[in-house]
Amino acid sequence: MEKSCIFAADFNCIYMAAVLEHSPINETQRMLLRTFSRINSEEERNDIQALLLDYYRKRVDAHASSVSFSNEEIDEILNSHSRTPYK
Repeated sequence: MEKSCIFAADFNCIYMAAVLEHSPINETQRMLLRTFSRINSEEERNDIQALLLDYYRKRVDAHASSVSFSNEEIDEILNSHSRTPYK
């Protein structure tokens, strides 16, 4: 690993490589870190954030459409007191 860097971007890449090499993170997290390290503007960050939110929104919608409750079950959930009791 280099000891000195001319550009801040070089330092960020070297630092990230060191972090990734010694971190207990999975391959998906590594891929996301590499992707996010290349973001050069807030607009790019917002675009990627929108893509990720859209992906998870679609997954939640797909799951929610497969779950159904009767009116009685909904009333029971709304009227329940499911707080953890204090001891």
